[in-house]
Amino acid sequence: MNFPSDGSPPPLLALLKATAVALLTAVLLLITVVLPAEYGVDPTGVGRRLGLQQMKAPTRATPIAVRAVDSPVVRRSVPYRKDELSLMLQPSEGAEIKATMKKGDQFVFSWTSDGAVNFDMHGDEINAPKDVYTSYWKDTHKESGHGSFVAPFEGMHGWYWVNEGSRPVTIHVTTCGFYEKLARI
Repeated sequence: MNFPSDGSPPPLLALLKATAVALLTAVLLLITVVLPAEYGVDPTGVGRRLGLQQMKAPTRATPIAVRAVDSPVVRRSVPYRKDELSLMLQPSEGAEIKATMKKGDQFVFSWTSDGAVNFDMHGDEINAPKDVYTSYWKDTHKESGHGSFVAPFEGMHGWYWVNEGSRPVTIHVTTCGFYEKLARI
């Protein structure tokens, strides 16, 4: 820009241009340098590429309000495990597969059958009288069941299947989670 050398003020248009260039430069520096370096805000990504975000001033220590919540961590005394079991049922035959579990233990399960079966997913409390159990899910003429389970009490939890068909069926069970053992009963 050419300014008069005789000491007279520059023309208004030249002043406006110089002001606009200075303002644009300031905004550009604010967005690309100051915000990433001082506040960790980097809308253009230039600050990250230049390593300016590492210069962010540490924040003052302020009291943090901590609220009490139930822990999202579920800790278990038994290790995570995965089991697969299969059993064959002849026509009119029934059988059980159950997991030994403590209250709160949990597993994800999937079972499939190569023919329709009736089933009852249930649990037996420790020292419960014979034939006293808690039923969770019953159904008929199914070839699969999938889901997750959390033991409401210490005991044995699992499935009883009955083959009411005219040919043998094979049931395949997969479980994974936290429980002591899975076995055919």
